[in-house]
Amino acid sequence: MATTTVNGTVTKSVGQDKFQAHDYYQIDELLSEEQLLIRDTVRAWVKKEVSPIIEDYAERAAFPAHLIPGLGEIGAFGAVIPQKYGGMGLDYMTYGIIMQELERGDSGIRSTASVQSSLVMFPIWKFGSEEQRMKYLPKLATGEMMGCFGLTEPNHGSNPAGMETRIVDNGDHYLLNGAKMWISNAPFADIGVVWARDEEGKVRGLIVERGMEGFTTPETHGKWSLRASATGELVFDNVRIPKENIFPEIKSLRGPLTCLSSARFGIAWGAIGAAMDCYDSALRYSKERVQFDRPIGGFQLTQKKLAEMITEITKAQLLAWRLGVLKNEGRATPAQISMAKRNNVDMALKIAREARQIHGGMGITGEFPIMRHMMNLESVITYEGTHDIHLLITGHDVTGLSAFK
Repeated sequence: MATTTVNGTVTKSVGQDKFQAHDYYQIDELLSEEQLLIRDTVRAWVKKEVSPIIEDYAERAAFPAHLIPGLGEIGAFGAVIPQKYGGMGLDYMTYGIIMQELERGDSGIRSTASVQSSLVMFPIWKFGSEEQRMKYLPKLATGEMMGCFGLTEPNHGSNPAGMETRIVDNGDHYLLNGAKMWISNAPFADIGVVWARDEEGKVRGLIVERGMEGFTTPETHGKWSLRASATGELVFDNVRIPKENIFPEIKSLRGPLTCLSSARFGIAWGAIGAAMDCYDSALRYSKERVQFDRPIGGFQLTQKKLAEMITEITKAQLLAWRLGVLKNEGRATPAQISMAKRNNVDMALKIAREARQIHGGMGITGEFPIMRHMMNLESVITYEGTHDIHLLITGHDVTGLSAFK
């Protein structure tokens, strides 16, 4: 491996990114010229900026913060936010395509962009005051300011209705107390979009700024997944929240759940990128690796794996494309988004495991992206709605009967 110096840190770089996209059903023909141009721009950026250094950062469990300005430049932050607020004003399909290309590079990089876009910028745009939009969104769009999203708590993951974090009206401000955990971007975020119950028990959204007394963000260490992503906690000890930092209208769980639907949409697309990377690597390796005097790609069991991989990727691509059409038309339901998130992440994880087998022993090394994707996807299949919870969301939708209570 070659070494390079990034911001004074010596990093190891892998070989050339040889990724080639696979479009078995000519789905590119369903995309606009603008969508294809943006896709190719993001793909080229990932090949140049992410692929050469990501294995090293994942191995060191370090977040490549130097990539943040570049993510802003390619429109990865706030793609659907109107240009008035610094966004690109793009459609949801294009947002999904961007997430696909970023996760092809690494799930952690996609998570950083997904949180910034769907869980920080989106709620400020959707639920915030005009003053909040103008104050925060332009800087969030460029990456000059980074954000995180505080919903999950130590005692409440799949059941956000059990939220214990509280705000109390204290005259000209609120006092915030509680804790959130498993928060992407928390260790370096400048602001947090946080959800808490008020004295009437209603769920309120608010913006917490780094530097507010009593607000700390301890980092989570020891992760074997999303190692190139920064994860931490949000701890609130009598934090004074100015009243102008409260979202003025939203007063229910509909607020955070609407944000999660937007983020899950991006994950449904992003997981396809990870699957494509694993498949492409396995296909190439199967043609190069010779055993018994012939490439292993010529053996029936290897071809079975590869044929099933490209079939499942194609099905996921079509599912995401149709969901993108419905999302652009304002007709995509949360249950439809749940189905796509669950299916596509499960598909990607299975493909990563099969790709590891095709690579044999080499599949566990950093010479190939397989194990990194596989470990990352173990988090993606759980966060923003676990695999089983999304199954029950579909079950509820088709039967009309809730299995949660």
